[in-house]
Amino acid sequence: MSDLSTASGGPSAAPVNPPGGPLPDRQHVDAGDAGYHKDLKSRHITMIAIGGAIGTGLFLGAGGRMASAGPSLFIAYAVCGVIAFLVVRALGELVLYRPSSGAFVSYAREFMGEKGAYTAGWLYFLNWATTAMADITAAATYAHFWAMFSDIPQWVLALIALAVVLAANLISVRYFGEMEFWFAIIKVATLAVFMVVGIVLVVTRHDIGGHTPGLATIGAHGGLFPHGVMPMLMVIQGVVFAYAALELCGVAAGETENPEKIMPKAINSIIWRVALFYVGSVILLSLLLPYTAYAAGQSPFVTVFDKLGIPGAAGVMNLVVLTAALSSLNSGLYSTGRILRSMSLSGSAPKFTGVMNRGGVPYGGILLTAGFGVLGVMLNYIMPGEAFELVLNFASIGVLGTWAMIMVCSLLFWRAARNGRVRRPGYRLPGAPYTQLVTLAFLATVVVLMWLDGGVSRTTVLCLPLLGAALVAGWYAVRRRVAEAAGERPRI
Repeated sequence: MSDLSTASGGPSAAPVNPPGGPLPDRQHVDAGDAGYHKDLKSRHITMIAIGGAIGTGLFLGAGGRMASAGPSLFIAYAVCGVIAFLVVRALGELVLYRPSSGAFVSYAREFMGEKGAYTAGWLYFLNWATTAMADITAAATYAHFWAMFSDIPQWVLALIALAVVLAANLISVRYFGEMEFWFAIIKVATLAVFMVVGIVLVVTRHDIGGHTPGLATIGAHGGLFPHGVMPMLMVIQGVVFAYAALELCGVAAGETENPEKIMPKAINSIIWRVALFYVGSVILLSLLLPYTAYAAGQSPFVTVFDKLGIPGAAGVMNLVVLTAALSSLNSGLYSTGRILRSMSLSGSAPKFTGVMNRGGVPYGGILLTAGFGVLGVMLNYIMPGEAFELVLNFASIGVLGTWAMIMVCSLLFWRAARNGRVRRPGYRLPGAPYTQLVTLAFLATVVVLMWLDGGVSRTTVLCLPLLGAALVAGWYAVRRRVAEAAGERPRI
């Protein structure tokens, strides 16, 4: 417990028994936690957390957002980064209370009942099913950078990417951990090199494609807000998507050795990674080239190296961002497989999503998510130009719903602890319950911004009633099996 006390600010954070005697032992057990292998080590969790903080949303999405919002994009990344940290810190407290591969779905079941678990699980599935479409779209877009792939249809490249990652994900959690470990190493090393090169270029004022880097680059092209504040606010919905995989380390806790020691360190390091890799990279991109040099559909990092004229540098960078897209897809298949298994054993997901292979991999849920990836392949065939932005908006809705459910679970957990029904660990979300309420208000504001943005974003918001109706209809379809799994009489 010494590590936890230190992480939360000292021994004063230790739980105190309520009046009337000590708290009862934890009784909630998630059947979906059985059968997993504890094969993830400290280095895996640390790098999984890093990999979750560096993905497609930065490597590809930042280009289009920079073009529309200008240098003020770093403000959006900073604000969303703080919110993302609060979400993952809240999840970390729940993980330290009871590690579970079902993660927030398992906690929703404990504090909100089966309806809450059902809603949380399917919103998370929406998040990653649509993210899988975005990832294979990004992978196909990156591949088109090289001439050898330029004549291959985008949908074919998307299908190849899905097939490769799916095959790798079905082996075992150990292989998943190793893949993510090396994927994260590549991403971190590449960003580190970019930042070192970028700083040197800014300090030496080295010419890049006819532009002299520095503060003058921002000032000469409209300042921080070249089109006003509103464009910066409007890109927040996409920036939220960039942080979508941060909760992955909470899902992986159920297959981790000694999560009590590993998780606090991994989660606490997220905030500086966000500041360094996201905010720092965007600031450097703004200093190196005018925001008008960036465009949607091409990685801004590739744009810089391409303008720099270093032979092969843009190709190497493009290979790295391709790795990031495949890493994100790999993570999505991993996490939804675990979440769907937890739901399946409680009756709220199809039975086949609960089956596991000898390697402890819930392949049924992984295959279901991969099936939606095939829809992404079809989307790339029908509308290759708009595929990424379209699924990005629906993925953002999934992210907002998932984060909201995590904070609601955290709020209910805080209330249960205050009432003496559970014991909060020493590692806690600071500022509770106000931080949960502020985060929920922020997420609601993002939905409003999506409506104001118009176009595809407004269409996405208009689909929310349809999503709600689908969730209600789905609940009526599974409630009998949920009740049977719980040994109860079916209820609405």
